[in-house]
Amino acid sequence: MTDFFKLHFFVPLAAVLGLVVVAYVGVQANLQLLFGVVVPYMAALIFIEGMVYRLIQWTRSPVPFRIPTTAAQNKSLPWIEKNLGEKLDNPETTKHVVGRMALEVLAFRSLFRNTRTELRQDPDHPEGARLIHWSYKWLWLGAIAFHYAFLVVILRHLRFFTEPVPGFVYLLDSVDGFLQFFVPVVYLSGLVLLVAAGYLLLRRILRPELRYISLAADYFPLFLILSIAITGILMRYFYKVDIVAVKDLALGLATFKPKVVAGIGVIFYIHLFLVCVLFAYFPFSKLMHAPGVFLSPTRNLACNSRWVRHVNPWNYPVKFHSYAEYEDKFREAMIEADIPVEKES
Repeated sequence: MTDFFKLHFFVPLAAVLGLVVVAYVGVQANLQLLFGVVVPYMAALIFIEGMVYRLIQWTRSPVPFRIPTTAAQNKSLPWIEKNLGEKLDNPETTKHVVGRMALEVLAFRSLFRNTRTELRQDPDHPEGARLIHWSYKWLWLGAIAFHYAFLVVILRHLRFFTEPVPGFVYLLDSVDGFLQFFVPVVYLSGLVLLVAAGYLLLRRILRPELRYISLAADYFPLFLILSIAITGILMRYFYKVDIVAVKDLALGLATFKPKVVAGIGVIFYIHLFLVCVLFAYFPFSKLMHAPGVFLSPTRNLACNSRWVRHVNPWNYPVKFHSYAEYEDKFREAMIEADIPVEKES
């Protein structure tokens, strides 16, 4: 275990454990107003301002040319037919771009097509090893399970911030908890989120090439999300909290009529504080790939450079010389160097 790995692994782990201790000590010191009202509002403000700032930065970035990532033949002669998959891999029109983006966002299509390359020992091979390429779907499965479980968990929590609760939240709640083998009902999304985040973390630890390139910024959000999932599970199944009081607090925050409700357990404030830290950290982290995919020129542009000329509008104005002007200026030197010229004088 190298010092590099220890630094980038244990520092974010200690930071997350420190956040848990801070919330616990704060609640024990009767700072419920700080952790139940002030911190959530500050986190929401930082989240909104950070998102707006990053999105404005991205929209101001010059993209003068079409640079979409392609995986198929571009449109050429009319008698060369292309199927729908090829049109999505190399979009010709806005319609194809929308289809490609939909598959990318909803199904992680590029990750699904990911392949893994390994150098494996082979005694029958002349060089003793051979390079193999094979389909690798575990990463796609872990990533899509993680993201959809996270989405379901967020949507389920809307029942705390709304009154009356939207009908789709009740439907989602019943579907998510249809396996009633425990009391209270076990939500599959919480378990899937915990397992998927654990897989993504173990993948970074166990694979040497990923461990080598992983930084603290890669481990910290995983530790933070795992801690949120663990505290949520503990709060629901092991350490009971007053759900009515939790909803009163959440509704007060949502309607800008905040109030501290007595009787909420300390585990709730730890959970809430970790969620607030995640929200505040989100705009400044790699988690911004979520909105960033919509503004990526490698994904959201049609590849039409063959039939549409794209001129860089940020080009510095430069005075170009024609060949005739160039020859007039250097004719004598060109003749001395035996370089052919169109006019002798």
